[in-house]
Amino acid sequence: MRLNQNTLLLGKKVVLVPYTSEHVPRYHEWMKSEELQRLTASEPLTLEQEYAMQHSWREDADKCTFIVLDAQKWQAQPGVTEESCMAGDVNLFLTDLEDPTVGEIEVMIAEPSCRGRGLGTEAVLMMLSYGVTKLGLTKFEAKIGQGNEPSIRMFQKLHFEQVAVSSIFQEVTLRLIMNEPVQQWLLEQTSHVEEQPYRDGSAEPC
Repeated sequence: MRLNQNTLLLGKKVVLVPYTSEHVPRYHEWMKSEELQRLTASEPLTLEQEYAMQHSWREDADKCTFIVLDAQKWQAQPGVTEESCMAGDVNLFLTDLEDPTVGEIEVMIAEPSCRGRGLGTEAVLMMLSYGVTKLGLTKFEAKIGQGNEPSIRMFQKLHFEQVAVSSIFQEVTLRLIMNEPVQQWLLEQTSHVEEQPYRDGSAEPC
């Protein structure tokens, strides 16, 4: 999605930046993991395919993707590469053609050292806020493998409620309706987030 190509979101634990070609090698290495393939229901891609995927995700109007950086690493070392600070990614898919106010949200904390530190929670909160304020979304869904209990618990703590279970796909669907009290809660949770211009978003090659 081109909308966020020049946007950096600075939180306390994470920094969200657009998914650029700079991030592809590290992302490709992550997705060789059988565990991550299973948790994300993904097939392994060649490096060339991964670059093509990154390009299409930047162009597609129905996909909004940010790479999650570990803010502690990113802020501690001036001039450090983003690739060395990568923790995972967070995505919004706007695939309901009948209802453009629905977004399906996914988060992956791929870097083992970054798990269990609240990075995924803050990344989801920041992406929910971005979806509400920039994309006009009012409903969010998360589809999670039945065996991924930590992720299910995390979304439930963020007020998502389980609405469906698919025995075929072995996944549960959780939903969050952005009514006024929930939106107020979300804005309070993300009031510390700063939006900044992304350093080289405009220089990303076509």
